Amino acid sequence: MWPRIGDLRTLALGTPGEMRANLNTLVLNGVKKATAGLLSEYAAEGEELEHVGERLALVDDHDALLGLVEVTDVEVVRFADVSWEFARSEGEGDHDLDEWRSGHLRFWASEGSAVDDDTEIVCIRFRLVPSGDSTPGT
Repeated sequence: MWPRIGDLRTLALGTPGEMRANLNTLVLNGVKKATAGLLSEYAAEGEELEHVGERLALVDDHDALLGLVEVTDVEVVRFADVSWEFARSEGEGDHDLDEWRSGHLRFWASEGSAVDDDTEIVCIRFRLVPSGDSTPGT
């Protein structure tokens, strides 16, 4: 099970250290509006998919709350079917879909996960919740 802060699941992007700090900065600056994960990770951790309207606690390396995001869309697609529109919304500076794919393949391989065209990917879009808006999602 993934860590929680109160009733909220946490969103811990990338790996701890420089990568997570950079990705969190992109989210907090409104550049990163999506993230992708492996469907197999949900099963391995006993987690359900996020749902539209769910609020997630964006956390740092120590699970400290940095901000809230609200899920606006969740889609499960084959790796080969991830769209450039989605990849671009991740806001990580990829210039095209091939660059996004190769970067994600390297990342998942470094984490010990073999990914091919048929691997199911969870594509999550979100919006940063303004700091004064503490209304819980549904």
